[in-house]
Amino acid sequence: MRLLLRERIFPLAVLLGIGGALPVGLLLGVGHHMVMFGMAVHFVGVGVSALAATAVSLALTIVGVRRNDGRVVLIGTGFTVMSALLAIHGLATPGVIIGMNGVLALTGAATLPAGAAVLALSAAPPLRRPRSMGPLLALQAVSFLTVFFLGFIGLAVPEVVPSVPAPGSTTAWVALVFGAALFAVLLVRALKTYLLTHRGADLVVVIGIAWLAAALPPALLMNYMQLGWWLGHLFELVGIISVGVAVAVDLFRTAQSRSLVGDLRPGDLVAQEEAFLGARVRALTRLLAEKDESTEEHTRRVAMRAVQVGEELGLAPGRLRDLAIGGLLHDIGKLSIPERILKKPGALDDDEFAAIKLHPGRGVKLLRELGGFGPAIHDLVHSHHERLDGTGYPLGLSEGELSLDIRIMTVCDVYDALVSPRVYRDAWSHEDALALLHKDTGTAFDERCVAALERVLAREDAQVVQMPSRALLVRPSAAAAS
Repeated sequence: MRLLLRERIFPLAVLLGIGGALPVGLLLGVGHHMVMFGMAVHFVGVGVSALAATAVSLALTIVGVRRNDGRVVLIGTGFTVMSALLAIHGLATPGVIIGMNGVLALTGAATLPAGAAVLALSAAPPLRRPRSMGPLLALQAVSFLTVFFLGFIGLAVPEVVPSVPAPGSTTAWVALVFGAALFAVLLVRALKTYLLTHRGADLVVVIGIAWLAAALPPALLMNYMQLGWWLGHLFELVGIISVGVAVAVDLFRTAQSRSLVGDLRPGDLVAQEEAFLGARVRALTRLLAEKDESTEEHTRRVAMRAVQVGEELGLAPGRLRDLAIGGLLHDIGKLSIPERILKKPGALDDDEFAAIKLHPGRGVKLLRELGGFGPAIHDLVHSHHERLDGTGYPLGLSEGELSLDIRIMTVCDVYDALVSPRVYRDAWSHEDALALLHKDTGTAFDERCVAALERVLAREDAQVVQMPSRALLVRPSAAAAS
């Protein structure tokens, strides 16, 4: 229960409260109150936002160039565009440097949609490792100079500024929908990443994007005599700082989340378990490796397969995370099984097999004693040897009592055990292992899971043929009993 509160309910409450309810509540509650703040407040406030966006832009661009990551540079460009528009917006504050002008409304309305548009492009695959950073840096420089050049022309010659849509007009609503759609793309990416990693910084990115999105309605539907218009500027500042700082911090981690890009794959959780799943999971897998290295290798492969199959079946990020942890720990109960049984070079007798059948229950007992693992993980560890027809162990559960996640784990566990050599038999061929799964589909194994595993393996084989030097999951060379 404590884990559920810490990892699921509390972050969700923070997201809904700070990320959604707070800005929306402020806008609905007091947004339409009339105020008369001095324009100097606007000048200083927008100036701080412009400086924050500039600092974030410089940090991201420098790191992106050093790491030859075009996505990071393009994210920096998004903040560059926002910083330039905010700077012009601040300079256009009436009564500070110049009088009333259309540049104020135009830049205020354009800042967030323009920045969101650039950020949304950052997931383009060619940007991961571009041949040259020159074009991206040129794009950033041209974007910055263009905004400033057009802005200064607008300030110097107000009549060239196009008519700005009135707050609440049809055009303003169209701009609002466009900007909201772009932020929705970013929000989905960031939320998916957070559900995979459960990192606090990734939650901050989600909240920051929500605050940037919340700044859109005031910018496009309200005027400077309404409190909501001023609150929108505050939301914008908080959003820029939250997203910028969290993304910058992520760049200096050994395993990056890349929440704005949204390309973190569930398999990364297994490949870098300590970074994404925590030191406790890694400590347990190390203990298992010290006792029986082949079993630890088996659990790692099963975890990767289970995550791949879960992704193939469209499982939500949170369930993919559970599959990663459950796969790595599904045989943790074998820590209590004597080595003479685990490594016996022959068939087990009845007493020895009875001892082996205790490992699911002992695994769950260990996890409960340690604490910090939720019910979904317990179920995966306890039930990975159950079968649809009730012939499995330790409880003989039947089809209606086995979740899809458990069925995935079962299929992946059996497949890897079959294609792996053991001390008392050679490894089965890939074709023979699949033939057994197909033979028992519908009785022992779930048809959807077997089909999904077969698709995953077929794609993997195709990649091995095309790029043999880069293949990571070729047929295993060693593993323990399932």
